[in-house]
Order: sequence, then structure tokens, then C-alpha cells
Amino acid sequence: MVQRLRQAVRNRLQGRNENVDRTRARCLWSLRRGCLGHELAWEPNVTEACRVTPAPIRVLVVDDDAAVRGDIVAALARHDDMVVIGEAADGDDAITKVARHRPDIALLDPRAGVLESIRQLRADAPSVQIVLLAAPGDPLALQARAAGAAGTVLKDRLRKDLPATIRAVHGGRRAIVAEIALQRAGAAEEERLSEREIRILSLVAEGQANKQIAWQLALSIDTIKAHLKTIFAKLDVADRTHAVVTAARRGFLRI
Repeated sequence: MVQRLRQAVRNRLQGRNENVDRTRARCLWSLRRGCLGHELAWEPNVTEACRVTPAPIRVLVVDDDAAVRGDIVAALARHDDMVVIGEAADGDDAITKVARHRPDIALLDPRAGVLESIRQLRADAPSVQIVLLAAPGDPLALQARAAGAAGTVLKDRLRKDLPATIRAVHGGRRAIVAEIALQRAGAAEEERLSEREIRILSLVAEGQANKQIAWQLALSIDTIKAHLKTIFAKLDVADRTHAVVTAARRGFLRI
């Protein structure tokens, strides 16, 4: 059988079947050789000939300014390893487009009304990584980071920094620009938890649910949720576990 396969491929390479080109024949031989488990020294560069080009990174652009979206699309069009698969003007539109297109990366402007949508995007499509398009000094960037964004790019450096940031985040790395990092560190130093917030967080650390905490403190569940939202923002975290860990690290809690 091996001899017949070898002869069939050689026949095609000799032109007996003009509809099959040389590269395809090499790939066919490589696949059959692998399936049969035989080590047949025929072409030393078969693997190179059959190499498949990786699919481009699929990007969704979300910004309430059509001109900005156009600039981003034009900037990314210059790079063969990424492609814009859709645009959205706000958070609700972004959720719809993510569900429809399943991009690898969603570029979000915090001012496009997406802060409330980021957590939903992370819950509904955890494989989609979020990169923020932040204006210098924008405090919303910190809140969006806490909500689950994996990277940030300053809008005045889009053409220079955006492609590299997309590649880094798609590769599993976090990419936060220095200015946002400094803002984040400064905010962490300035924010202090109130006694009530520390008490609520200590009960969270004990594993108690919002309903139990509300009963112990004689507060409504909505009030507890509001306190937790404030705590998350102060600590720059996105969930209860990270809130407890961060608070303990900063000396607010003993666990």
C-alpha cells in the first residue's frame, strides 16, 4: 500500500494529473505518511510546504465617535495579522456584536457607556479580551480596568501602541500603559475604606452572602450591594475574592 501511495504522488508530480499542483501533492504525501506511521525519506521540506498561516486576530471596535472608529479601522488595516470584524457605538450594541461575531479582542471606549457592559461581556464571552481606548487622565479607565479589561491604550498613541497591545493581550498578557498604572497606584494610596465597608468586607471574608450580611447589619440587600460596589471601586477589583485579598494586603482586614 505504501508503494502504491508513493507511486501515485510521483505520478502527480510528473504531470500525469495537471489539476494537482506540487505543493498540494507534498501535503497529501505528508498527511498519508503521518497516518500510516512510516518514516519515508522523500521530501525534506514537506513540513515547511504544508505550514498553515495562523488566522488573523478578530477585533471589534466600540466607540461613540464614528471618526475615531474609522481611524482605528484604517490603522489596523495595515497589519496582516489582525482584522476588524465589526463596529459598535455603545455598550448594548457591543454586547450584540460580540454575541454575533465572537471577536478575539474588543476595543472599548469607557465613555461610550460600556462600563456597565464590561462585566456582562466578561460573563457572557470570557474568551473575548477587552482593551480600553483611554483618554489621558481619564478616571473611567480605572473603573473599566477593575471591571475586567485586560489592556489599555491612550487615544493619542493609537497608531503607535494599539497593534502591539492587541497582540500582547491576545497572547495572554496584560498590557496597561504607564500613565494608567500610575493613576491606579495613586488612587489605591488615596482610597480608604470606611468602618462600615470594612465590617461588610470582613463578613464577606467569612463567606457570608449578601442576604446574611444584610440581616446581621440590619440593612437592606440593595444597600449591601451598593457598599460592595463602592468597595470594589476603591480597591480597583472586580469581585468579592479579590476585594478580600486586596483589603488584607493593604492592612484593612486580618484573615
